[in-house]
Amino acid sequence: MNDDLDRPPQPAPGRPALGQPATGDDATSRDRARLVAAAADEKKGIDTVILDVGDVLAICELFVVTSAPNTRLVRTIAEEIEVRLREAGGGSPLRVEGLRDLQWVLVDYGDVVVHVFHEETRRFYDIERLYRDVPRVEWEPLTSALAPDRSPDRLA
Repeated sequence: MNDDLDRPPQPAPGRPALGQPATGDDATSRDRARLVAAAADEKKGIDTVILDVGDVLAICELFVVTSAPNTRLVRTIAEEIEVRLREAGGGSPLRVEGLRDLQWVLVDYGDVVVHVFHEETRRFYDIERLYRDVPRVEWEPLTSALAPDRSPDRLA
């Protein structure tokens, strides 16, 4: 008899077993996801969200979901995410898929999986609906923090 078939699924590297509390790596995963979201936002990613899927998926901790109105921007966002994480010491992705069609690019960092959709493809798959019961992680877009003050007093 094969003992491997009798074992429960193993968590992703760096992820606690199901039902076990997260360690300090959780904070790092959240920081990485926030950096990814900010990078997407800087490159005009639309409706960027971070979903905490760790309790329902054993393969990763967080999804970052964003979209763009055209394939050129899908590629730009995916590339910027890779550059920003590498520069921040986050390493390179384990794999990147979807660069040929640029309808749904998946950038897999193990603990954080990034989904960069073309807007129409995102509406079709509606990934947020599939994971509507998982918590969302708050993050602050850098563009709002860096935007010039447009209050009426400043424009006068």
